[in-house]
Amino acid sequence: MAESTFFRSEEMSLIQLYIPAEVAQPTVAELGELGLVQFRDLNPDVNAFQRAFVGEIRRFDEMERQLRFFTSQIEKAEIRIHSSHTPAYPSRARSRQELDDLEERLSEHETRLLQMNNSHETMQRRYLELTELKHVLRETADFFQEAASHQEDIRHSFDEPTAPLLDDLETGPSQESQGAGLQLGNVTGVIPRSKMQTFERILWRSLRGNLYMNTAEIEELVIDPSTDVVVEKNVFIIFAHGREILNKIRKIAESLGATLYPIDSSMDRRREALMDTMRHIEEFNSVLINTTQTRRQELMRISENLAAWMTIVRKEKATYHTMNLFNYDINRKCLIAEGWCPTNEINNIQIALRAVTDRSGSMVPSILNELRTHKEPPTFHKTNKFTSGFQAIVDAYGMARYREVNPGLFTIISFPFLFAVMFGDVGHGLLVLIAAAWLVMNERKLARVDGEMFQMVFGGRYILLLMGAFSIFTGLMYNDIFSKALPLFQTGWHFNVPEGYDGKTILVAEPTGHTYLFGIDYTWHGTENYLLFTNSYKMKMSVILGVVHMSFGLCMLYYNAKFFRKPIDIYGGFIPQILFMECLFGYLTLMILYKWSVNWFETDAAGHAIRNSPPSLLNTMIYMFLSPGTINEGDRLYAGQGFIQGVLVLIALICIPWMLFLKPYYLKWEHNQARSMGYHQPSENHVRISTDSNHSEEAGGAVVAEDVEHEEEFDFGEEMIHQVIHTIDFSLSCISNTASYLRLWALSLAHAQLSEVLWSMTLGMAWSFTGTFGAIMTVIMFAGWFSLTVGILIGMEGLSAFLHALRLHWVEFNNKFYQATGYPFEPFSFSAILAATDSV
Repeated sequence: MAESTFFRSEEMSLIQLYIPAEVAQPTVAELGELGLVQFRDLNPDVNAFQRAFVGEIRRFDEMERQLRFFTSQIEKAEIRIHSSHTPAYPSRARSRQELDDLEERLSEHETRLLQMNNSHETMQRRYLELTELKHVLRETADFFQEAASHQEDIRHSFDEPTAPLLDDLETGPSQESQGAGLQLGNVTGVIPRSKMQTFERILWRSLRGNLYMNTAEIEELVIDPSTDVVVEKNVFIIFAHGREILNKIRKIAESLGATLYPIDSSMDRRREALMDTMRHIEEFNSVLINTTQTRRQELMRISENLAAWMTIVRKEKATYHTMNLFNYDINRKCLIAEGWCPTNEINNIQIALRAVTDRSGSMVPSILNELRTHKEPPTFHKTNKFTSGFQAIVDAYGMARYREVNPGLFTIISFPFLFAVMFGDVGHGLLVLIAAAWLVMNERKLARVDGEMFQMVFGGRYILLLMGAFSIFTGLMYNDIFSKALPLFQTGWHFNVPEGYDGKTILVAEPTGHTYLFGIDYTWHGTENYLLFTNSYKMKMSVILGVVHMSFGLCMLYYNAKFFRKPIDIYGGFIPQILFMECLFGYLTLMILYKWSVNWFETDAAGHAIRNSPPSLLNTMIYMFLSPGTINEGDRLYAGQGFIQGVLVLIALICIPWMLFLKPYYLKWEHNQARSMGYHQPSENHVRISTDSNHSEEAGGAVVAEDVEHEEEFDFGEEMIHQVIHTIDFSLSCISNTASYLRLWALSLAHAQLSEVLWSMTLGMAWSFTGTFGAIMTVIMFAGWFSLTVGILIGMEGLSAFLHALRLHWVEFNNKFYQATGYPFEPFSFSAILAATDSV
């Protein structure tokens, strides 16, 4: 049994379970609570609707629908749903009787709630009608009086399509209308205010103005009982003559959603109707209050257990979904399951199986068999709250192949460090560290905060913590705190400033013989050649970090080949690749370190230079290939440089055909050897089968993995093409990937310069003023400086550095050894199922 480490994924075992039918449900539920088994589908050809437990799943679907209905009603009533984490609902499988009782209880609650909803909606609708009628009766009293005073002004229909809705009252009524003695009818009702303009326009066009209309707004809020939405409405009354015209008006009003109320023309009857309506409103109001209180009490009783019921139903539904993956042995009356689990957890699974058998009182225990198989298991990295964020970065690139080296272990250090190289500033790093520390210290409380963006940041709180800490370290190395120097130790340079210095003449610092203890000497800040110095320093540092990072990745290729017992990957892959890398770029790194360690301006006793001027390493690398073995005296770095460089170029050139031909021809030789011994494939690529040979198909025993992995026949031409592509890709990527690490230099330079510009344009400008105005400007500029620092230098620049560090890990580091061809371990786990359901 392998020890559990983060260096490789957990060792997995394929297990077979024989579960007696009478304890199948509690056994699977117990495994769901444990969350350690990823079950395989043993019925891949069976339709989902033809599986054994479809009826149970439909039953729980119906119960889940009822619970969703309760949830919507409770949320609409603004009632708090109680948490399910109470002692009354422990984590255990429910018996059939308990599930039957729960189903009956949910049905009773649904029936009562539907009846109350229907009754409540009916009464609300009737209450709405009475309220609208009250406003109609009140407003139409004025309408009738106005209509009576202007009855002679209501005009007949005209043939002209452009006739106005009403005659101009100042022109006086027509002769026809004066002699007609019209008997007017009316249409009264309520219509949504949003449709009022459309209503008037349609009436004018269809009736050609043969009507008299008046409207009034209802100030009281009107709630639609079917949608619970507040609707603004208007009361209207339309006077016209003729039965056909009145019917036409009614149809138009009803088509636009108006509610019509017949109003008597008698004032006394209208007064009586208003009094009756007010009395009915008071009666309905009291009944509505009682009904609402009863319904709310019912919802509160449901809310006390709703979360627990939802958890029970989801667990049971997931249990039966999982049981549909099993096979049923008719003769043994048991379910046969197969799945993957961590080898270290087999004992815990057996303990759980025995516990279920003891609780249920069953005489037949569940049986667990560990199967021997060559099928590729899923990949499972055991993580905690600290390592999960770093592992997520790796998994986003691709899931590791089973048991290959896990880059997540190294990412814990390398990712925040490379980020900090680009983000290095003591002040900015301190702000990030404080924010991350706050997230870590309040993680229990903040874990319940909703919001996708916040949860993304919260999940990476430990990444932020290390990013802030490493940024402080690199800021100390750069001697930068908000773009200013940090004089921590004694400087190694001294400026001799003459008396009466005007500040325009360039001064040259003289060494004091003292070496600054840590990082860059603070005296460099503000000097004319500071940018030139830091550019050279950070560029060479980026190359060194890149070569070390990639070389470390190549070393992981050796550990993978050794673990999987593939010596050809060592002799035909790792050795030529590491030689090619180190002969070129490892040599460049050594030249950089050597150049840093030599005092090129050292003189002898006579004051003459001992060495030539420091050579350009870029030219050295170019002429190393153009003229190997030849070095100009002015470009000489050390004695014997020409010979060493010639040998290194020769080794690098030899490595290319070494990578290109050795592995394909070795695989061809291995394939021929296997064929000569009677095998169709080499022994390490044999067919992978796991089966139960003790039982016949009639007994239902042949249920373990019989999936034969058909591997392709060895094709030397295809293997050769693959190796050519790999060799070209590696050779070119060594150059491009090394150059890619120069982004460390570029972003570090950009971050430092942007920080300096921001300081000089805000606080630097404010401190140029004095007195009260200077104090006011300091306060204003400090607020602007801090806001821009957090928003731009930490927010945007931090995100940019994060993405570039991500790219360096995914492309430059991982492609040296990380295959990422595996598939994740997704066990049957109630906690994962409930978490995924809650996040939807």
